[in-house]
Amino acid sequence: MKSSFSKSLWLVAATLLALSFTTVQAGTAKNGYDKQKVVYHINNIHTAKGALRNVKNHLNALGDENIELIVVTHSSGAFSLVDGSMGKKDKNGKVYNFNDTVASLANRGVKVQICANTIRGKKIDKNNISEYADIVPSGVAQVADLQQKGYLYVKP
Repeated sequence: MKSSFSKSLWLVAATLLALSFTTVQAGTAKNGYDKQKVVYHINNIHTAKGALRNVKNHLNALGDENIELIVVTHSSGAFSLVDGSMGKKDKNGKVYNFNDTVASLANRGVKVQICANTIRGKKIDKNNISEYADIVPSGVAQVADLQQKGYLYVKP
């Protein structure tokens, strides 16, 4: 009896050890960070350039394959997903265009979303919305929904 109990106890311990090792391995990303699910919230065109730079840096830190990243835009921040829209001027007086940045992030797996309420309210032509953007009914509701689904919230 002792022998079968010892074998059972050993099997349970070995199984638990294997499961914990698998969990650690499956959750570890680049630079020692755990894999992440993150929503970035952009609602201001004047902070969008820095926010999208944060998104790029976040991807670089974890590795593209180790993060599910969604950018949700509304209010004036939605204009970062509208072709031809410009951000604020830099120190040299050059106005920032978001098209290349959005395309680059989308090609790395970032999902970008734009609020339908903002599209209507700001009379944005749907033909001018970035080809990479998905329209969601409500930007703020989308952010809350993603948080309920376990996405970490970042508001640069």
